[in-house]
Amino acid sequence: MANNSFRGSKYVQRGEASREAEFSCSLLELRSLMELRGVEAITRIQESYGDVNGLCLKLRTSSVEGLEGNSEDINRRKEEFGQNLIPPKKPKTFLQLVWEALQDVTLIILEVAAIISLGLSFYSPPNAERQQCGKAAGGVEEDGEAETGWIEGAAILLSVVCVVLVTAFNDWSKEKQFRGLQNRIEQEQKFTVVRGGQVVQIKVSEIVVGDIAQVKYGDLLPADGVLIQGNDLKIDESSLTGESDHVKKSLDKDPMLLSGTHVMEGSGKMVVTAVGVNSQTGIIFTLLGASDEGDSEEKKEKKKKEKKDKKSKKDKDLKGKNKDGATVEMQPLNEDGDLEKKKKNLPKKEKSVLQGKLTKLAVQIGQAGLLMSALTFIILITRFLIDSFWIQGVPFAPECVPVYVQYLVKFFIIGVTVLVVAVPEGLPLAVTISLAYSVKKMMKDNNLVRHLDACETMGNATAICSDKTGTLTMNRMRVVQIYIAGLHFKKVPDPDLLPAKILDLLILSIGVNSAYTTKIMPPEREGGLPRQIGNKTECALLGLCLDLRRDYQTIRNEFPEEKLFKVYTFNSVRKSMSTVLRHHDGSYQMFSKGASEILLKKCCQILMASGKPKVFKPHDREDLVKKVIEPMASEGLRTICIAYRDFPVSEGEPDWDNEAEILTGLTCIGVVGIEDPVRPEVPEAIRKCQRAGITVRMVTGDNINTARAIATKCGILQPGDDFLCMEGKEFNRRIRNEQGEIEQERLDKIWPKLRVLARSSPTDKHTLVKGIIDSTVLEQRQVVAVTGDGTNDGPALKKADVGFAMGIAGTDVAKEASDIILTDDNFTSIVKAVMWGRNVYDSISKFLQFQLTVNVVAVTVAFTGACITQDSPLKAVQMLWVNLIMDTFASLALATEPPTEALLLRNPYGRKKPLISRTMMKNILGHAVYQLTIIFTLLFVGEEIFDIDCGRNTPLHAPPSEHYTIVFNTFVLMQIFNEFNARKIHGERNVFDGVFRNPIFCSIVLGTIIAQFVIVQFGGKPFSCFPLTLEQWLWCVLLGLSSLLWGQLVSSVPTRWLTFLKTAGHGTQQEEIPEEELEEMKDKDEIDHAEMELRKGQVLWVRSLNRIQTQIRVVNAFRDSMSPYEGLETPESRNSIHNFRNYPEFSIEDLEPQIPLIDENEGEDEPPTKRNSVPPPLTGLSNLSALPLSSPTENNAVDRPPPLHRDGSRSGLIPPNSAGLPPCPGSPLHSLETSL
Repeated sequence: MANNSFRGSKYVQRGEASREAEFSCSLLELRSLMELRGVEAITRIQESYGDVNGLCLKLRTSSVEGLEGNSEDINRRKEEFGQNLIPPKKPKTFLQLVWEALQDVTLIILEVAAIISLGLSFYSPPNAERQQCGKAAGGVEEDGEAETGWIEGAAILLSVVCVVLVTAFNDWSKEKQFRGLQNRIEQEQKFTVVRGGQVVQIKVSEIVVGDIAQVKYGDLLPADGVLIQGNDLKIDESSLTGESDHVKKSLDKDPMLLSGTHVMEGSGKMVVTAVGVNSQTGIIFTLLGASDEGDSEEKKEKKKKEKKDKKSKKDKDLKGKNKDGATVEMQPLNEDGDLEKKKKNLPKKEKSVLQGKLTKLAVQIGQAGLLMSALTFIILITRFLIDSFWIQGVPFAPECVPVYVQYLVKFFIIGVTVLVVAVPEGLPLAVTISLAYSVKKMMKDNNLVRHLDACETMGNATAICSDKTGTLTMNRMRVVQIYIAGLHFKKVPDPDLLPAKILDLLILSIGVNSAYTTKIMPPEREGGLPRQIGNKTECALLGLCLDLRRDYQTIRNEFPEEKLFKVYTFNSVRKSMSTVLRHHDGSYQMFSKGASEILLKKCCQILMASGKPKVFKPHDREDLVKKVIEPMASEGLRTICIAYRDFPVSEGEPDWDNEAEILTGLTCIGVVGIEDPVRPEVPEAIRKCQRAGITVRMVTGDNINTARAIATKCGILQPGDDFLCMEGKEFNRRIRNEQGEIEQERLDKIWPKLRVLARSSPTDKHTLVKGIIDSTVLEQRQVVAVTGDGTNDGPALKKADVGFAMGIAGTDVAKEASDIILTDDNFTSIVKAVMWGRNVYDSISKFLQFQLTVNVVAVTVAFTGACITQDSPLKAVQMLWVNLIMDTFASLALATEPPTEALLLRNPYGRKKPLISRTMMKNILGHAVYQLTIIFTLLFVGEEIFDIDCGRNTPLHAPPSEHYTIVFNTFVLMQIFNEFNARKIHGERNVFDGVFRNPIFCSIVLGTIIAQFVIVQFGGKPFSCFPLTLEQWLWCVLLGLSSLLWGQLVSSVPTRWLTFLKTAGHGTQQEEIPEEELEEMKDKDEIDHAEMELRKGQVLWVRSLNRIQTQIRVVNAFRDSMSPYEGLETPESRNSIHNFRNYPEFSIEDLEPQIPLIDENEGEDEPPTKRNSVPPPLTGLSNLSALPLSSPTENNAVDRPPPLHRDGSRSGLIPPNSAGLPPCPGSPLHSLETSL
């Protein structure tokens, strides 16, 4: 107890001691110590400090009790040795962001044009007769308007300033959000230290030099330190050294632990010797020039900037997230990541689906806009030249050149404005706003998003590979059954019923052979459940001790952690944990616990009721497995075997490194059955996933019977399904060839039907995820989400498209490899993530639908107007205002729509699904036709309708006309009301549905209307507006409102009639899609509501006919006792009314019929039964017959005709209320019931 007495003295001296005397080793000394490794480090410690305890003495700490923990001492240590923080990189200032926004090419062109226009407006040719320069220039002086010629140039500059400020502000607020997110992630991280003899968890930033930190499997070390005591400790130092082999740490070989490295096995204690910028990771970051810019923030910043400025970032982009439009093919990056500076910076696999599609679409639109603007410019110049020099016959005079240049600049400005309107620079803004908004809201849904694009990728997920423990179950384990002393107790027995000797052995085994950081604490509030801290399986065993009225703590006090001779910690290979105690007489006793079927194979004896061991033969083991373990497992219990082994002195010192030899000849004490109840909300969440076309697979380390029982409770397996459940061994045997190599073809035969993988290692999980992602069996590439909590789940989490780490049970390594952290470890949060992901996708589509309508109309009006009237009806400043409405404001309004449950009623969009479906194309073109009709009517006959002066063919600096103001006002109002239409992209009728749930949308629409009123009434010359009368305003509003009525008309036209419409915004190049008839059933989301209404009448009269036919067939079926499949309608005889497949979005051409298609076509039955759809029962039996017998869509058909019923959990045929009926696949009665 020298440490303790010394500690008292330290506080006595403290008052008068100078700071130098306070700590006997300096910062530099510790830094140089931490640069040593292995033998060198041990030698230095021995020379300078004697041993680790000597180092603790010099750091004024105790290796057992830790620091006192008072704030004075902690603050002094922070001053002396620094804080455990690496200062973040300075954020960009607002001015820097403004400068970046100014780099936009189109804005630069506009600025230049505006400046030229300004300069020319102040220049008036000295003595030229203006009349000589052509009549278009005449009539200016008389109005005294020449002085106001500068206003247009100034107004354009002002608009540019507005656009730049709005962009910069958006970027600034996004950056602020990401900083907040980053801080939140950092604050989540806590670490276990010993202070004042108590084990406490503190924030990583609070760790100081001299702290005694407890390290365990899965930790990411937050500071440098020297090992005090270790059990089987192995560290992955690849993030610092690049060496992938795990480094074994021990007091006599290599006691140096470094920050930023991962604990892959074992546990131990270390004294912290360097923190923050003085730690090894900190030093590297200082050399790199800043700080941990890495985590997720820099990536997001880059992503945002690239969208604004593709050119300048193209070379610098570290993350492989190149946004250059030319490379649209998804580019898989090499997995090793070219020695990125930190593991966490490894590139994600590919550019995200949405980015790929958007980049391509933006480039296409930009090119079209460029073409139109060039054409506009050329036509304007040509017309002017022809009109002036040929028709009017004006001779070319040098003094007229400035006038001609003014015209040239005016035409150029019009051309550039067309380009500004055409280029959808709001797209990246919409994406970022939508993602940032979603990320913020997802936090409330317990999803902490680390990588922005993960949010959107989740919307495309087709498969989820989930852990069992803690995700599907509550991770609150307790022992409910026990086999001990030859008896199987169905509930925890009274301790008096057990032989005292066996009971003592059991309690001793549980007490010492579990991590000392695991404990059970009293409940936080009265009547609550006791708190389980640490490993939950061990908590269950400790709970068993308490249930048997024994205290495990007394045993731990008797055998403190330092006295344990050797610990073989649990890992995924051993699937067991063992602790060795050394007795005074030199003998050893080892206690083991682990997976029952694995540990029982290593037992050669078993304790009986007499307390004496009995020989345990293979047939005894089989009996035990059949009678005890399988019944426990089939009830969903996890079975753990507890055993021990004595090593008498007579046998000599065992070879402790020969694990295989040590872990044999055990004596079984008993087997416990641990219950981990399924979370009550999980079955419903899984049902939602299945309805949404997402396959849920369970990958667990548990016994196959336990896994099957839990999977059935969750609804992953339905009674009567013939999906696969297999163990890791069997899985490996089936997917490997004779040389032991994994073959994709073999994997492809298994994964579509695999639902449960039990007794799986993390490698199996990685193999499965990689196999599904790389598979080409289905035409559409699978998008896989994976959950993981363990260190070894890292590779699978990284490989998956979206990796979910557990916030509570997850290790730091898993969190580091993940994209999203589930702060409540709950499967339902994954379903929320799917909803948000799909919502992002839909938000972007809504925005596109709105923006492209405005684009088409504005560009057409400017172009046609320019060609016919030699001037754009919409002036440059007006166009910029329209651009602001449709880009910035609309992206805010439409990208912040909250998600609804209806999003889960359709299949995933898939990677090749175009952003603009045919229904959307119908809406865009439909509204464009209406708007153009109105605008051109007003343009060419408006002056007669409203009885006002004509605004066409006015001279250069003419005052604003009423005529053109009405055109402009009507145009903007039509856009504002069309924003309501844009809220629905699948042709739904009610465009106001849920509008009040989105206050941002309402306020933006209201704000835009007010701003428009102000611009028209008081905008005057800068906006080229003339104040309108009340009557004119009412007409404008009426024409705007009528776009809502027109919207109803457009959505009444079934999309299938418009076969000429093409989709746009495909992710990757693909051949034009054949056969229109393939598609509608494929994409529930693409269902066209107009089509359904049209069908309703037809379906009603066909239904009665169907019913009679079915009844006749049923009677025949019974009479002839034939196969249930024969009398039923064949695919060929299907009535054309039910031939619903309509939308050639993407095709499934080359499918192999024998491979079941799980995810793709789940929803081939009908659209979701939501507001305006036909309820499934109406479609009756004809829908059943719609499944061709060779179809790969039947999820449990391989080489046999499909039974005519689908999973109760899937969308479609079986009504929800029949879920409880025993499924009788082919029975005619079943079919009848379904059709009725």
